[in-house]
Amino acid sequence: MTLVILAAGMGSRYGGMKQIDPVGPTGEFIIDYSCHDALHAGYDHIVFVIKRENYEIFRSTVGKRVERFVKVDYAFQDIDRLPAGFRVPEGRTKPWGTAHALLCAADFVSDQFATINADDFYGAHSFAVVADYMNAVASGEKLACCMAAYELSKTLTENGSVSRGVCVSDKDGFLISITERTAIFKTADGGEFDRGDGVMISLPAETPVSMNFFGIRPAIFGYAEKGFSRFLSEMENPLKNEYYLPFMLSSAMSDGKASIKVLDTPDEWFGVTYAADKPAVKEKIGRLIDAGVYRRDLWSDLK
Repeated sequence: MTLVILAAGMGSRYGGMKQIDPVGPTGEFIIDYSCHDALHAGYDHIVFVIKRENYEIFRSTVGKRVERFVKVDYAFQDIDRLPAGFRVPEGRTKPWGTAHALLCAADFVSDQFATINADDFYGAHSFAVVADYMNAVASGEKLACCMAAYELSKTLTENGSVSRGVCVSDKDGFLISITERTAIFKTADGGEFDRGDGVMISLPAETPVSMNFFGIRPAIFGYAEKGFSRFLSEMENPLKNEYYLPFMLSSAMSDGKASIKVLDTPDEWFGVTYAADKPAVKEKIGRLIDAGVYRRDLWSDLK
């Protein structure tokens, strides 16, 4: 099973390349812990989706560490990777979003796979439950996919707003919808977001949200390519609009092309949306090491 790691984001709110900012005691990045957990869960191929200009620094850091244990490929999220008939709007510098990033990895993926963000910590159990589901369930007429869901309150930061895919499931645990909320703020009871007219809408702490940890089958690429063309034709703001992975998968469900099982995980999520989040992340990594979840020399248990 392949792990596709989305690592081409610009990190504008963070102020730098947060994907390769050390948080572990011997210089590990969050992405190192994700790769480590995936290998222990049986993943045998990793694809990093990165900006072309960051190839050397990725290859010489986390790539160099991971390549000792597993097959690694690098896909480039180029802004001009567009369907025939489209071109980059004048003035556009922003990447096209996470669904576009996934499309850039299509040439390297031939089996079922999982997607994650490079700057998010997901926990070892999550990698196992996603792999177990994808390996156990066969696709029928619909592509059988899955998602690791996290409680909203465990994904928010004290340091500003975040984007989250708010999920609704049916009684059998299959996803009905994902709604991308791009500015959720932490509150005492959970979170809240502006519905667009200045009115704040509350979200309970236990609201399940997507953190872009999906189990997907490669047949989705054809659907995503067509969806990207529709997105480009209909986008309202050519300089800023993005083609989000949750949006693409939600459309696939609505069109009857895919089903997505929502998998609960007891793992704690954390990440570095803002530079001020880094001390808390380092502290949490330290606690996991003290508890014996990870070795101080992270990779020593794979030698």
